[in-house]
Amino acid sequence: MTQTENKVLSPVLFLPHGGGPLPLFGDEGHKHLTRFLSGLASQIDKPAAILIISAHWEENQPVITSKAKPGLYYDYYNFPEETYHIDYPLAGCASLTQKVEKLLAGQGFDARLDDQRDFDHGVFVPLKLVYPDADIPCVQLSLVNTLDPQFHIQIGRALAPLRAENVLIIGSGLTFHNMGAFFAPDAADVDKGNNAFQDWLIDVCTSKLIDEKQREQRLTRWDSASSARYCHPREEHLLPLHVCYGAAGSAADLIFDDDVLGKKTCGFLWQAR
Repeated sequence: MTQTENKVLSPVLFLPHGGGPLPLFGDEGHKHLTRFLSGLASQIDKPAAILIISAHWEENQPVITSKAKPGLYYDYYNFPEETYHIDYPLAGCASLTQKVEKLLAGQGFDARLDDQRDFDHGVFVPLKLVYPDADIPCVQLSLVNTLDPQFHIQIGRALAPLRAENVLIIGSGLTFHNMGAFFAPDAADVDKGNNAFQDWLIDVCTSKLIDEKQREQRLTRWDSASSARYCHPREEHLLPLHVCYGAAGSAADLIFDDDVLGKKTCGFLWQAR
């Protein structure tokens, strides 16, 4: 066995992060998500560091935060003043930044570092609920703006060795992200589309009857699933899941299956092993 195979591998986590800062402020449409995130830390071992891929950062190549003490980037609009004064003093992690850069370069990815980027709400909103003490250093990795699902699976695969270093890899997005539909009047046919895609995604991500070649093919061709483009007119909120799958390479457990702002959305955990 290799040294990596002898080590316990940390879990990989895909989280729904909700709408803007609302999960932190008692919003009724986020009550299930807030409760879930607030209890999540008790279900997994505390990591030494976190690598998070948020739907809210896209670049033309993989970019990694390298700031020692990132601030918070309040990348949302028209919310109450208090939502622009959230405090969550996460530290960066130079050693993790270097490891991520090296792993990506080793698989042919032209990654760069960014020493100015602060953490967006796809990072600090869920993490403030999961780890309120802000005592775990964190590094953020961007999506690539081609939004190619296979490319993001390959990025995740390059990052897989981090699991042997007690690094928790988190994808932060939403499995339903149609902004117009969140605020449209309820319609039975629309809800059927929401449910159809979520059910398909749950089956693809969790079924042990699917081999990994099939699973990867289905995730790569996600937009051929029923109501896929209704649920994701643009796929940036789904692609953090592809990175997670690439890092894990196996079936996940469904750990969140409830509504956010009235629409069904899901969270997945690839267990430590």
